[in-house]
Amino acid sequence: MMLKGEIKELTKTLEIKNKLGMHARPAALLVKTCGQYISDVIFEKEGLQVNGKSILSVMTLAAPFGSKIIVYVKGPDAEEALAAIEKVFESKFNEE
Repeated sequence: MMLKGEIKELTKTLEIKNKLGMHARPAALLVKTCGQYISDVIFEKEGLQVNGKSILSVMTLAAPFGSKIIVYVKGPDAEEALAAIEKVFESKFNEE
């Protein structure tokens, strides 16, 4: 059980599994998912860190099929946010 106001910090590496990689539609789905949570979300690819709630930032990752993305989530609903983000990656952004 989490105490009120407790901040969780979680990190997980996820892989881009859809053939077309991170283009506009998957980026929009990811940003929409991140925006449903209070927690801050940062995506990192090859040292570049971007705000997971900004579509322009997520697009700059230029992540093709097979890319590894490190996800950092920090906030009171971090576990729920990370689970939702992981589900989006595992669904191949609903593209296949």
